[in-house]
Amino acid sequence: MPGQNLTRDEARTRAVMTVASYDVALDLTTGPTTFRSTTVVRFSAPAGMSTFVDLIAPTVHEVVLNGRALEVAEVFADSRIALESLAADNELRVVADCAYMNTGEGLHRFVDPVDGEVYLYSQFEVADSRRVFAVFEQPDLKSSFTFTVTAPDHWTVVSNSPTPEPEPLGEGAARWSFDPTPPLSSYVTAIIAGPYHRHAGTISSVDGRTLPAAVLCRASLAEHLDAEEILAITQAGFGFYEERFGRPYPFAKYDQVFVPEFNAGAMENAGAVTFLESYVFRSKVPDATVERRAITILHELAHMWFGDLVTMRWWDDLWLNESFAEYASTLAAAEATRWTTAWTTFSSLEKSWAYRQDQLPSTHPIVADIRDLEDVEVNFDGITYAKGASVLKQLVAWVGEEQFFAGVRAYFAKHAWGNTELRDLLAELEVTSGRDLASWSRLWLEQAGVTLLRPLVEVDAHGVVTHAEVAQEVPTEHPVQRPHRLVVAGYDLLPDGDGSRFTRTLRAELDVRGPRTPVPDLVGRAHPDLVLVNDEDLAYAKVRLDRASFAAATEHLSEFGDTLPRALVWAAAWDMTRDAEVPGETFAELVLRNVGDESDSTVVLVLLRQLATTVDLYLAPDRRAEVARATADQLLALARSARPGSDTQLQLVKAFAARAVDPTQLDALAALLDGSGPLPGLTVDTDLRWELLTGLVAGGRAGEAEIAAQLATDATATGERAAAAARAALPTAQAKAAAFEAAVHDTSLANALQTATIAGLTRVPDPDRRRELLEPLVEPYFASLVDVWATRTNETAQNVVAGLFPTTLAGTGVDVLGPADAWLADHPDAPPALRRLVAESRDGVRRALTAQAVVPAR
Repeated sequence: MPGQNLTRDEARTRAVMTVASYDVALDLTTGPTTFRSTTVVRFSAPAGMSTFVDLIAPTVHEVVLNGRALEVAEVFADSRIALESLAADNELRVVADCAYMNTGEGLHRFVDPVDGEVYLYSQFEVADSRRVFAVFEQPDLKSSFTFTVTAPDHWTVVSNSPTPEPEPLGEGAARWSFDPTPPLSSYVTAIIAGPYHRHAGTISSVDGRTLPAAVLCRASLAEHLDAEEILAITQAGFGFYEERFGRPYPFAKYDQVFVPEFNAGAMENAGAVTFLESYVFRSKVPDATVERRAITILHELAHMWFGDLVTMRWWDDLWLNESFAEYASTLAAAEATRWTTAWTTFSSLEKSWAYRQDQLPSTHPIVADIRDLEDVEVNFDGITYAKGASVLKQLVAWVGEEQFFAGVRAYFAKHAWGNTELRDLLAELEVTSGRDLASWSRLWLEQAGVTLLRPLVEVDAHGVVTHAEVAQEVPTEHPVQRPHRLVVAGYDLLPDGDGSRFTRTLRAELDVRGPRTPVPDLVGRAHPDLVLVNDEDLAYAKVRLDRASFAAATEHLSEFGDTLPRALVWAAAWDMTRDAEVPGETFAELVLRNVGDESDSTVVLVLLRQLATTVDLYLAPDRRAEVARATADQLLALARSARPGSDTQLQLVKAFAARAVDPTQLDALAALLDGSGPLPGLTVDTDLRWELLTGLVAGGRAGEAEIAAQLATDATATGERAAAAARAALPTAQAKAAAFEAAVHDTSLANALQTATIAGLTRVPDPDRRRELLEPLVEPYFASLVDVWATRTNETAQNVVAGLFPTTLAGTGVDVLGPADAWLADHPDAPPALRRLVAESRDGVRRALTAQAVVPAR
């Protein structure tokens, strides 16, 4: 039986076909569990060829090939309909009942608890359009799609083509008949339907068109939708991309829809982008989140050209699709919006993700070997997005930005509406840059691993530099010396008003090649207070500071005038902590001493996450409880001293709520919640109330009664998710067991409630109780993995495998490595994607145990 997988070899065999068109009719009025799907597909193939079309459906009623009815039971199995003895030109008709999903895949169905209304949206990447209609589910069989949708007449229906006027059918139903799309891959088609609130807007294109551009969300969220802000960012992106790409926006309209229970940040459906509904801000959020939404808007817009207009041939080049959008969106944010420090955000958030992913045992070349669909499902990772974008930034620095975008423009002109591979883009860049990119591709794209750059500086008795070079150290597993175009900078502490400021006094741009690269610009001058390798963050490499520079930088972290060099110092300190070169306690002290002065919201966000990881995983076991309590005390003190109403104040309060554990801390948390101990300028709005309450629940100060009372005042989808997380955070064995059962075995639990439950289950702020509450779940976790992977959808299975791995038990006296190793040894034939997730989590425990062994000198 074929199951639901599809291999690259099968796709290549099928790619000899040409698919002319799909006519897809969906009836969304047939009930709450299934909908009627009728597909007519016209395609050409070598005469006599046998192949299959993809479909996942509980019931198939008809399969008619070239006018001949096929016996459904004979041709349909699992996810395929067998097609034998094709003609040169073929017409296939398939009628099926397809299933609504609650996993964020296929056609997701959600009932709004506020008003009982039903909302639908599709999510087809990687291979879930086959859950909605019969389709040749691979990127390189592009076609035109004509959608006809029957739905309740008070609904709004959105697809890739402009929404037509509905045709009334009577009895509360209507039909929407959309115009055919241009050639698209099936994974970027879309159907969104329901009584969505619609803000009508327009976008101006460089070719003179005024395009319809609606912003939509659920009706119960409409009061919080800042549509004009979203459209302003979108317009800025249009202007930036149309100029850089040399080509007008390729579609007839641009709708942006914020949908419930979405698994990712957004999805680049052509002309009908879907976004995580959390980006409709019903409460105050950190500025970092507002910026993240802006970059996500720009990321998806970039995909309209790079991904939708020109599409990868197979999933091997997923990295190029995502990396280009990640690079372009950061560039657009920095140059065309108010987020001018977007590259600091990229360095702090995205590159730290890439470095972490690139040091896992499962790291892979940027150009990954994607053998089948299961491979690609776990490859939406830090290599595909962040490392790829980092390497593109390095490439731009090497070939020149003007030459890079000239090549991109030629690429779009040559391959519009088609499918490509990496070599197609490199060929255009070689022409415009005059450089041979074959060796660059081999070193950067086709081999895994991250190198480490370390400054080696010698001075004489007077402090004058006599020798300076950059050493490149390679990991044993991936011993690849790579070329780096980068900047080595010298910073000196100079008087600035009543204090001092790090000022760049030396900039040397050079190519680092091989194990040692001289830096002659440093020689013959006094050693700067700080030598920073990879200033401006052009290169992709881990960086170290020499001893004197590290001491100066960490002592004066708040005295940088620019955010990016400070973020690079933070990154070096964090990387040294993860590599067990600096004790976790030292890093925690560094964060607590400086985070209150950090001006960049995303850097604050990342630092507080890293602080949490350090306190939970990287401290010596005999110091963990004491440092954890001291950390919560200091977070509260910092929140109290922060500027009233500031972004930093909000983030510090959230961090404190997640770590409060002793009676005094819980008293302070309760006082924030009930208003008896407010902080000046802090508004305790709905979402913050949930965070404060959940902190009290996790600390044993509140329980089911308080959760139910808060849910009664916030009977929304967001409230239900928060309540699920709070219930799972209850510090009792019974609550943890119930949460485990729900997350692992309850298939009726929607994806968003599953992730909330997992987050609450793993939340045990008291280190002394972690073993008591979580150790009983270790054996059931490993025992469930094979069944979970076999029976759950990919998204919900990954939530369980990655989210419930017992990482936080590292160093508590519980053997986590032993059961993980035993499972891997006992399941050599488990799906590679499942084994990869287990091995990655196991490596996180190994790293934690290594870091715990490094203690500060006392």
